[in-house]
Amino acid sequence: MIGKFHALVIDCEDIEPMALFYQELLGMQRVEGDADWITIGDAPDRPAVAFQRVDKLTPPQWPSAEHPQQMHVDVKVGNLDEAEERVLAIGATKQGYGTETFRVYLDPAGHPFCLVTS
Repeated sequence: MIGKFHALVIDCEDIEPMALFYQELLGMQRVEGDADWITIGDAPDRPAVAFQRVDKLTPPQWPSAEHPQQMHVDVKVGNLDEAEERVLAIGATKQGYGTETFRVYLDPAGHPFCLVTS
């Protein structure tokens, strides 16, 4: 092993609503923050999700090759319909892609993420 996973860092123009969105989506708490960076996680010494302020974000346009998604987060849920209702209520946008086991959404900054079930 070379190292340990520390954080997934997401670029966004407005970090506050993104942090709040993912706190609600993932059940995490804010562990660090300033004007250009917010970190959320289970605890300060555990792997985290961080939001980094950028001046101009070109959001992905999944499934476009011109502005590819580059990465996305999969969030495991018990019931897709119930989880969909909740993520839409906190600011997600439904993409209309999916199957019986996953659905694709955009977070408030336009990054794709999926709700998945087994």
